[in-house]
Amino acid sequence: MSSLTLYELNALVRRGLEQCLPDEYWIQAELSDVRTNASGHCYLEFVQKDARSGQLVAKARGMIWSGTYRMLRPYFEKSTGQAFTSGIKVLVKVGVEFHELYGYSLNVRDIDPAYTLGDMARRRREILLQLEQEGVLTLNKELDMPILPQRVAVVSSATAAGYGDFCHQLEHNSRGFHFRIELFPALMQGNQVERSLLAALDSINARADEFDVVVIIRGGGATSDLSGFDTYLLAAACAQFPLPIITGIGHERDDTVLDAVAHTRVKTPTAAAELLIGRMAEAADRLADLAARLRQGAYALLESERLRLTTLRTRLPSSARRRLADARLALLAASKDLQQATRTLLARQRHRLELLGQRVADASPQRLLARGYSITLKEGKAVTDARQLQPGDTLVTRFAQGEAESVVQ
Repeated sequence: MSSLTLYELNALVRRGLEQCLPDEYWIQAELSDVRTNASGHCYLEFVQKDARSGQLVAKARGMIWSGTYRMLRPYFEKSTGQAFTSGIKVLVKVGVEFHELYGYSLNVRDIDPAYTLGDMARRRREILLQLEQEGVLTLNKELDMPILPQRVAVVSSATAAGYGDFCHQLEHNSRGFHFRIELFPALMQGNQVERSLLAALDSINARADEFDVVVIIRGGGATSDLSGFDTYLLAAACAQFPLPIITGIGHERDDTVLDAVAHTRVKTPTAAAELLIGRMAEAADRLADLAARLRQGAYALLESERLRLTTLRTRLPSSARRRLADARLALLAASKDLQQATRTLLARQRHRLELLGQRVADASPQRLLARGYSITLKEGKAVTDARQLQPGDTLVTRFAQGEAESVVQ
């Protein structure tokens, strides 16, 4: 029985594959274990997972020669805004190869960024739909932007050019507005973006009462490394954050999930600074307008009062004369009324005195004596009780005409 060496068998396999699969094929797969060697060649694995269980159902080794990789990578990253790295889904054109020593592999010849863009858009839609179903999608957008956003918490890399541009723009604004800026450092590219941003937001949340607004800026980084801003955990944290969040990540493609849930999205860090300055300018302009209206209203009120005083001053003499004449007439009327009342009162009192005089005259002793009555006096006092008399008392009896003496016996 004849036998084959391993090399001979592998050679047969290689020739069989070359005959059976001579063409290039477009395949859909997920990248895994992407790495580049010193020569610029890219080695990676293509994997496929079960949609429900997430278990691997297929795997193949792949490689991209350095000349092809130098063209494909920038083209892909510029088109998608996504780094060519593990974990993304791609549509690539490959040739099937088999090497006697290295075995089966797929040689990448071309890539279609549109497929990856579609998958990224699908993932963003799924995250946004989940946030909407949880009722938190628009919570941050519903917060009121402070009238004076002066206390600014910045999430960025301390060495990012965009952070420097942001600070310079705020500190040298033409209106001279003062801003208090505090940096919460975070990694803005790479595999640790999500974890780093969440840690920075936690630090700000612990001191939320010390800030008016949060600004997440990134300018200066690679435009191809934005996948860290398209995660559910980061989006959920930003959507439910208690302070308005402004994003200025610095890219022109479709919004990331972070942009979609933030209160306000601008393109660049400089635009974020201009937004804050504009907000302050609006408040300052409103205040200046109110001050101008207040001055104008005060001047108008003073002028109205001045005219009223002038009018009153011109009316004062005639009004005074009219009041004096009215008072004089009232005094004359009162004087006449007083005189009449005095005369009436005097006549009434005179008549009363006459009546009293008549009554007094009628009750006088002289009038009684004239009627035939007499008065008996003892020692000058009238005797009204005979028991008051003693024998020998001398009495004087007075009549209307004259008087007579008598002795009591």
